Amino acid sequence: MTNGPAGNGQFHPNQQGNGWNNPAQGGPQPGPQPGQQHGQQPGPQPGLGQPGPQQNPQQPSPQQQPGAQQNPHTQAFPGPRAGMGQPPQGPFGPQGPAGLQHNQPGEGAVAVKEKQRFSTPAVAALLLVGAIAASATTAVVMDQTGATHNVTSSFDSQSSSSGENASNPIDPGTTEDIAARVLPSVVSIQVTTAQGGGEGSGSIFTSDGMIVTNNHVVAGAENGKIQVRLNDGRILDAKVVAADPQTDIAVIKAEGATDLQPIELGDSDALNVGESVVAIGSPLGLASTVTTGIVSAKNRPVQATGEDGGEASLIDAIQTDAAINPGNSGGALVNMEGKLVGIPSVIASLGGSQGQSGSIGLGFAIPSNQAQRIAQDLIETGKTSHPIIGAKVNTGSDIFGAEIADVDSGSPAEEAGLKKGDVVTRVDDRPVESGVGLIAAIRSHKVGDTVEMTVTDSNGRNEHTVSVTLGAE
Repeated sequence: MTNGPAGNGQFHPNQQGNGWNNPAQGGPQPGPQPGQQHGQQPGPQPGLGQPGPQQNPQQPSPQQQPGAQQNPHTQAFPGPRAGMGQPPQGPFGPQGPAGLQHNQPGEGAVAVKEKQRFSTPAVAALLLVGAIAASATTAVVMDQTGATHNVTSSFDSQSSSSGENASNPIDPGTTEDIAARVLPSVVSIQVTTAQGGGEGSGSIFTSDGMIVTNNHVVAGAENGKIQVRLNDGRILDAKVVAADPQTDIAVIKAEGATDLQPIELGDSDALNVGESVVAIGSPLGLASTVTTGIVSAKNRPVQATGEDGGEASLIDAIQTDAAINPGNSGGALVNMEGKLVGIPSVIASLGGSQGQSGSIGLGFAIPSNQAQRIAQDLIETGKTSHPIIGAKVNTGSDIFGAEIADVDSGSPAEEAGLKKGDVVTRVDDRPVESGVGLIAAIRSHKVGDTVEMTVTDSNGRNEHTVSVTLGAE
């Protein structure tokens, strides 16, 4: 088993409020190791399983009534457990800070204490007071001869829609089509605890209320209160069913639900780099937000710290440039068929430890195939198993590949012939650049899978292949 990536930069749970906004130290950099866990020391880690207002008044005109001004307020949010500003009022009540690390719960966070890692930060209350109304009629004038002339203006061609939900026709397969079909399957989540609160997002998996989100969104909510807001405006109480901090997956159950619309699951393994994707969630408490982008990369090993220095998560992530901010955590990343391919969980930032710079086009999502497998285990048994090889790797090594620091007696690694000092450079057809990369590659499989590992010595010589059947942690 191996633990924790090391690196520069910062990875923050994409959560707002107390959910999961505690920024993890370490982030993406050109090197093979994308992030670093708070307090992580390089060197051999225990084995594959635990990752180590301005006002702009309008001047009234003869044909125009003075309109109200738009007075946007923005509130900073706690980083992957960090926040800024006073909590604004939101649909669920006071909104608290959120931060950038794991995408933590966002809107409605109670800014009592920064707690969660990657949660949506408290969203700024956007107030639009009033509107400027204008009307025009076709003028009729008389010339000196007494004849009348109809005078037309551009107002005559102004489109007018009397329907409350008037919109342009939606073409199948477009972003508009995807949004219309997926929005009913994505919820906003508000968590309130004795220490504060936070917000995030979630995807509906069953019509009777099973919702999959990030662990950092609901961490600490066992003795608190969880509410979910549906796309149709309903607000339901919810409770935690089970959670897995290592993979940052949690399942909650909305109470009294019978008619929810489950999201359709896609195949994350079939994604191609460059493929278009759509992210749906509640960044900064802004429910039902839709952003677009592409799959920037696959198989990115990303680690973020746990809440309050708790257990870190390590994911074999899908990287995307779709805008993901605190509060998007636990939401949906879907392909252009509207099928779930990832769960946004972590963002990288150039800001301070709280990740206050927001999205910089480096978002990371848990692949749907892995999330589906873990969520099903959590629903059926309340826990899940993680695949391991039974070896420790040196995450501080500067050797290209995963350097084996020790091999457990009787482990799958020993049975396959791996020895201390060996360097694993590939798992099946996937390159392995570091110890953290090996952990992520193993985590992408399930217990009982057999993988082919390409191995060399510390000098990159004597390359050979070994078959390892993955055990359970």
